[in-house]
Amino acid sequence: MLAVEGARVRFGETAAVDGVDLTVGASETVAILGPSGCGKTSLLRAVAGLEPLAAGRVTWDGADLASVPAHRRRFGLMFQEYALFPHRDVRGNVDFGLRMAGIDRATRARRVDEVLELVGLAALGDRRVAALSGGEQQRVALARALAVEPRLLMLDEPLGALDRSWRDRLLREIGALLERTQLPALYVTHDHEEAFALADRIAVMRAGRIVQSGAPGEVWRRPADEWTAQFLGFGPVVDAECADGGVTAPWGFTPVAPAVEARGTVRPGAVRVVLRPDAVRLDPSGPVAGCVAASVFAGDRTELTVDVVGATLRVRVAGRDAPAAGARVRLAIDPDAVLVYPSV
Repeated sequence: MLAVEGARVRFGETAAVDGVDLTVGASETVAILGPSGCGKTSLLRAVAGLEPLAAGRVTWDGADLASVPAHRRRFGLMFQEYALFPHRDVRGNVDFGLRMAGIDRATRARRVDEVLELVGLAALGDRRVAALSGGEQQRVALARALAVEPRLLMLDEPLGALDRSWRDRLLREIGALLERTQLPALYVTHDHEEAFALADRIAVMRAGRIVQSGAPGEVWRRPADEWTAQFLGFGPVVDAECADGGVTAPWGFTPVAPAVEARGTVRPGAVRVVLRPDAVRLDPSGPVAGCVAASVFAGDRTELTVDVVGATLRVRVAGRDAPAAGARVRLAIDPDAVLVYPSV
């Protein structure tokens, strides 16, 4: 098992990683989720042995890796930029790490065949990588990372450079591959949809620190703080009053259980309220009245923007059967999807 304890990475006076604790268990996929510049890639590079630690340690099954160079840690690393050799064909790129490790030719050839089959490139072994699509090149990079039979697979924004169709396809394929191989994995991304789709556990990172770690459902239902909720795309965020088992927001009173955070339960008084995307629904007898400001068709749903007293709410409606802009509607708010945080 991988364990990161009190890890710090510094670049001059800047702490890119600031006291991070993290574990990855056997067969577990952990996503490090955060915005650009939060330190997630620096953390990944420190685990890989490519970036020195200013403090803390990285261990595998209890053994400290401080004196173990990157090429001997047996961690497979896959970058967003692919880092493929354009003058080599697919087999040559996948074979490279095995050859550097001193593996004999027959064993290398057998292993290359295995991983190309695993990633669906068995028929493209002799193709020049420059002639491949972006998605196919990413599969080559994945095959190369798997070829050395890593004990941990690390992926740094692996889908960031791909178009939507390739991104969705490879996300499913990476998930299926991790399920088949049972490899533990550390997956770095700024995209919460990727993290929720792939990970067994999500570590949300901000300004060099892990601000929340938990199962995807737990992180989604109860983000640790207002910043995390907004980073996940929740909203709107409004000022409200907490009292009598609920909150009074611009649209009225909603009975809720206040969010619990590290500092304790939110106390009565001034608070901040954040709505999850599933909080608001159309309801002819709902207590909140509003007017549809915009109606946008999004394939399997329609996204409504509804103006109510003192706020603008978002409503997701299945299919195309949704009210048009200008329509008067009534809304209901799910108390379980109302998040309450301390007023700053």
